[in-house]
Amino acid sequence: MPVFLALTQDLPNSERNQQALRGAIYMVVILGAFLFGGSYIISFFGISIEGIRIAGGLMIMRFAYSLLNPDEGGRKISKEDEQESRQKPDISFSPLAMPLLSGPGSIAVVLGFGSQADGFFDYVTLFTAIVLVAAACFVVLYLAPKMVTVLGKTGMTALTRMMGFIALCIGVQFIINGIGMLLA
Repeated sequence: MPVFLALTQDLPNSERNQQALRGAIYMVVILGAFLFGGSYIISFFGISIEGIRIAGGLMIMRFAYSLLNPDEGGRKISKEDEQESRQKPDISFSPLAMPLLSGPGSIAVVLGFGSQADGFFDYVTLFTAIVLVAAACFVVLYLAPKMVTVLGKTGMTALTRMMGFIALCIGVQFIINGIGMLLA
């Protein structure tokens, strides 16, 4: 949310909302492609499910660490990418959808869950989950200016750190599950 606000600070609210909506749609397309094509990617590169879970856990933990320690330079995008994005008329695909909304951690999670899908119903359920997460992301980005006003800097810092802790726990659990699968 802070990166999105920084990249769209010069845009009117209607254009900012359009960027958020397109970013959420691109997120569904990107993660959907990895959901439905993930098994081919995994088999082509010879990657194990355990490896995906451990790598995904590490990526999520890295992201969580940057949320817990924002002053230590844990940026989601580089300064050069941010400057280039400010010059672009449309940031909805890059950097918003990729890598901010559907980055390596999200892709690893989708690959991990997709590899365990047994049939049509599982894929429909996972795709529905992707759509719901994208809708939630859109709502958060849509409400971002209001949330910053209501929560203030201290509230945003507290919320960011709470989300960082939850993400850290998710990352650790992914690693535990991956190691557990290896040892079983």
